[in-house]
Amino acid sequence: MVTKLAENSTDYKSSISSSSGFDYETQTYHSLRQPPPLQLPDQTTPLSVTHYVFTLYNANLRTNNNSSSNNNDNFLVDAAQRHRLSLFQLQSYVTRLSSSLRDNIGLKHGDTAFILSPNSIHVPLLYLSLFAIGVIVSPSNPTSSPGEISRQMQLTSPVIAFATSETAHKLPSLKHPPVLLDSLQFHSLISTPHSELSKQDRVIIRQSDVAAVLYSSGTTGRVKGVALTHRNLISSLNGALVPRGGDQFSVTNLALAPPLVVAMISNSIGDYDLRSLQVVLSGGAPLSIPLMKKFNTLFPNVTLVQAYGLTETTGGVCRTVGPIESKRLGANGRLTYNCQAKIVDPLTGVGLPPFKHGELWIRGPSIMKGYVHDEMASGAILTADGWLKTGDLCYFDNEGFLFYVDSIKELIKCNGYQVPPAELEDLLQSHPDIVEAAVVPYPDEKAGQVPIAFVVRTTGSIIDESIIKEFVAKEVAPYKKLRRVSFMDSIPKNATGKVLRKELVKLSLSNGTSSRL
Repeated sequence: MVTKLAENSTDYKSSISSSSGFDYETQTYHSLRQPPPLQLPDQTTPLSVTHYVFTLYNANLRTNNNSSSNNNDNFLVDAAQRHRLSLFQLQSYVTRLSSSLRDNIGLKHGDTAFILSPNSIHVPLLYLSLFAIGVIVSPSNPTSSPGEISRQMQLTSPVIAFATSETAHKLPSLKHPPVLLDSLQFHSLISTPHSELSKQDRVIIRQSDVAAVLYSSGTTGRVKGVALTHRNLISSLNGALVPRGGDQFSVTNLALAPPLVVAMISNSIGDYDLRSLQVVLSGGAPLSIPLMKKFNTLFPNVTLVQAYGLTETTGGVCRTVGPIESKRLGANGRLTYNCQAKIVDPLTGVGLPPFKHGELWIRGPSIMKGYVHDEMASGAILTADGWLKTGDLCYFDNEGFLFYVDSIKELIKCNGYQVPPAELEDLLQSHPDIVEAAVVPYPDEKAGQVPIAFVVRTTGSIIDESIIKEFVAKEVAPYKKLRRVSFMDSIPKNATGKVLRKELVKLSLSNGTSSRL
């Protein structure tokens, strides 16, 4: 059925399928989601993400008449330290800290602050305070090596670093000495009464100003700095619901990387009371259908939600909502409001209809400003009319659900055919004797490349290479058959759960034809 629907991200209307969101005239997919309660502010209005966050939450509290409820008392909770902040306390601390950073330390609009800290209740407080005075936030993984930190700092040129007593030794000297979040100095900064600025001295923060620089994972090449604006962050938050807290620290919603979902399935997370848990959101890397089935069996009362997004899209642009949508196994959900998508044939550049595989392109207010100091890389991924080329092979079904197939760069070219590693990995992980699997290309004189597999067996399993190869061969076309299987204790992954395929390719080449690694 094709009907007239209002366009979310542009000024025109067009004929759009009400079931898939696909516009057959422009070959563009549109969001089927209802608009959020609060519309995006006009992009010309001066506004920081900090101001927007507090406006959003205070409006929600007024609407629901729950200003004295547990939601306000437990706005931020550090369960490990038994430390909590109410919304009122957080706002007060942000006002004090932003004033101290500006007046006592001398940070100003346009400066960059490097953050090297594990998660704590101080981190969101610090981010909001820096955003409020127009300082660019540039966080790094606290496990990063000094060499990685040095390369990241070369991209962003920070004037100050915020760290902890455990991470500070990795930092080089900067314009300002580092501030430790677990120090008396930081406590003093958030305790100092703030000074009011005159109107002429107040910082004007435009939504187009860069708010944060995040670092791409670097699994497919050198690290890049992703510049995200206040507008990007605001659009990502737009329509977000204020989470409901239970008694004490009972958790209802968890956002996890896939390795932690696997840990929940394998019962290796410890003895926790999960009876309050309602939703688990998995993102950062795809979950296989066999793993999702195992999770649903072990946690029948918990909704497992998948999402799709990139650092370059300021997080999720597709997600499943509610228990009904989450039953669509393998789907990454539907487009969020204000987002558009295309599925583009990599060879012809033509937009494709539902069920056709192609490169996913995304457009909307959450798309990054660009890569820091890298116009060539920015130009390669961003088009002149605002589309971001994800580099991922995907498709939409006839109900507007996105399905991730694989990274185009990781497709194995065998005898002129394309073999998606993820397809073979899903099949391997459906075998009861296999815990995890990864598939990578191996050079072949005749075929160009052939697929080989790295497999983690279940404890006590005696399954061998021949059995696995035969199992796969029965289910796939001849060109997709595995040519070799190697066994490992664990599959190398980055922090978000993405398989480090380059390491496996190097390992396969160094081991030649050995079937045991």
